[in-house]
Amino acid sequence: MSGVNFIKSESLKYDGSIDVTKFVFISEETNKKLQRSILRPNDILLSIAGANLGKCGLVTPQMLPANTNQAVAILRLDETKADPRFVQFFLRNPQFVANNLAGVAQSAQPNLNLGDIAKFRIPDWPLPEQREIAGILGALDDKIELNRRMAATLEEMARSLYRSWFVDFDPVHAKAAGHPPAHMDKTTAALFPDRFGGDGLPEGWVREGLLQQAEWVNGAAYKNMHFSNHPDALPVVKIAELKAGITGNTKFTTTDLGEKFRICRGELLFSWSGNPDTSIDAFIWHLGDAWLNQHIFVVRPNGKMSKAMLFSCLRFFNPEMAEIARNKQTTGLGHITRKDLEAFPVCVASQSVVRSFEDKIQPLFDRYCDCLYQNQTLATLRDSLLPRLMSGELRVGAARELIGDVA
Repeated sequence: MSGVNFIKSESLKYDGSIDVTKFVFISEETNKKLQRSILRPNDILLSIAGANLGKCGLVTPQMLPANTNQAVAILRLDETKADPRFVQFFLRNPQFVANNLAGVAQSAQPNLNLGDIAKFRIPDWPLPEQREIAGILGALDDKIELNRRMAATLEEMARSLYRSWFVDFDPVHAKAAGHPPAHMDKTTAALFPDRFGGDGLPEGWVREGLLQQAEWVNGAAYKNMHFSNHPDALPVVKIAELKAGITGNTKFTTTDLGEKFRICRGELLFSWSGNPDTSIDAFIWHLGDAWLNQHIFVVRPNGKMSKAMLFSCLRFFNPEMAEIARNKQTTGLGHITRKDLEAFPVCVASQSVVRSFEDKIQPLFDRYCDCLYQNQTLATLRDSLLPRLMSGELRVGAARELIGDVA
């Protein structure tokens, strides 16, 4: 797609980043008509309405040209007085959120207006000190973004290999045409057949339902009576936690509804209910022990596919899954059932080909997970430093020592 980037509130994330994959596009002509909202570098975008209230992000030159809509306020600063990145961090400070946004977010129709924003007060600190604080926190954010890009690249590599072997059948087509498969050693190439059967599949391969390829455990139906503030309580993972992690809105419980509902770091989860564009997806749980709520499957290997291969498969077929959910969509929500998974065909190759594939993608998957785990450590450090730096409790020099070499 092409045109001018149009950044809606859905692109703003709780961690202060802007998700470029969720941009939509408008024409140059439409952009010119919307002169007041044409974005510039270092503009701070603040969501002022709906479920995304309070999310903010900083516009970078790479995002331009761009525009935004009425659900997003544009904060354009006098950069001789305030550092944009410092202010963006201040807007993410839990104390600021508690004082200015928490009450609004819980109202029936949460929204901010320009009058509300005009009342915001930021620390009146010297510009060099603002920049130093922004530099410390920004270094952590930059490392997180670098890991996020690396994870996206690793995932794309795994998905591309899955498509080449099990969807497009590139090695089989090459051998059928009398050519060696591209970018493949002779030992691996020898594992593939050199012809197709009457069903259009590589000879000896079959199709089976996706449901058969793993154990799919739907989460438990946790209710208000189960929630607890006990120190030993574990978080209840709903779709919101898959997107934003553990937040102030996360519920906790000590209630054990079955050991199969307990998840740990590294579990493969599949969200089967919600908005087809934002909720139907596969995730690697990157936090600690937790209890899984309904509307999410934990997908566990049953001997047919490894977790790495299941993840590659689910991420590759996610657009088709979203369409299945969209076809059942009511009031903005769609869903995937076990029957849908049973009817969804995937190609099953010989065990030798599967093992070879898994040998190749396991290192990619391990590095992908390492990026997620490292980002959790970095985010925890950033979030612990943020309120202390903003309050003046922690000085810049001490913060640099705490960070050390991680950023």
